[in-house]
Amino acid sequence: MGVVRNLRQVAADDAGVDIAFRADVHAGLSQQPKAIPARWFYDATGSALFEDITALPEYYPTRSETDLLTRHAADIAAAIGPGRAVVELGSGSSTKTPLLLDAIAPAAYVPVDISGDFLRGSAEALAARFPGLSIYPVEADFTQRVTMPDEIADLPKLGFFPGSTIGNMVARTAVDLLRNWRCALGEGSLLLIGIDRIKDVATLELAYDDPAGVTAAFNLNLLERINRELGGDIPIENFTHRAIWDDVHARIEMHLVAACDMDFTVDGRAYHMAAGETIHSENSHKYGARDANLLLRASGWTPIATWDDADPAFALILAEATAFRSAP
Repeated sequence: MGVVRNLRQVAADDAGVDIAFRADVHAGLSQQPKAIPARWFYDATGSALFEDITALPEYYPTRSETDLLTRHAADIAAAIGPGRAVVELGSGSSTKTPLLLDAIAPAAYVPVDISGDFLRGSAEALAARFPGLSIYPVEADFTQRVTMPDEIADLPKLGFFPGSTIGNMVARTAVDLLRNWRCALGEGSLLLIGIDRIKDVATLELAYDDPAGVTAAFNLNLLERINRELGGDIPIENFTHRAIWDDVHARIEMHLVAACDMDFTVDGRAYHMAAGETIHSENSHKYGARDANLLLRASGWTPIATWDDADPAFALILAEATAFRSAP
């Protein structure tokens, strides 16, 4: 068993650069206000930095979610049942994924992540810990349609989407993603999803702007990646990290802030930024209980169980892909 085979579903150019990354960067730098999707944080360096973030005392989501998975393992296992293929949207947390796999006795494990090197490293680590488990890493952008390995076609499936990653997406994109995965996993499949709760602003902002500067390094690494992969000359030293709460949209926003007027190029294309202008690099939406359930129902997933007694507040919701209905 272990890692059976690696699958790659990423379209790259002749230089090996993800075509969608190049397109998103140029589109994002050309619009006003500037914005680049958060999924491009996760090259090998960014993925490693995010693992460091999850260990910070200020970053409560990992701590709260791990607490829920640990304390409610028996109830979660009873609700899910054994023998499912676990399809994780993400490359596999070194802390949370083993807790789930230990609890539910899965038939197979399929991590899906856009960061190929980090994905394969995580899969090998999990293979060493679970030598009897068949693992099929899929290098792909899980915000797009993904083809599942043939080997799990006939197995019942559990989608695992921890970390409140769904919060990185605006509502329209979140619904599209959850509907896509309902289709990919099939009717009758289950989804275990982590969703962060709304809480006091001080706790939220500190979680995304830690005193040690790890989150700042994570944010700035996006510019490092652009320079490295797209031949950019962005003066990274002229940018700072900012995290702010937007109460209207119930989200933390991360921005890269220009400290001065500057000109730079990416792929030979010229760009200008004025002092104080920002590149909006991430959202992290927070949800109340009704909001989260509405999001899932709008996407074809019916919530069937919730575990949300962590402190700081966080929720694990188990939902089922049920038939679409026009009325209750």
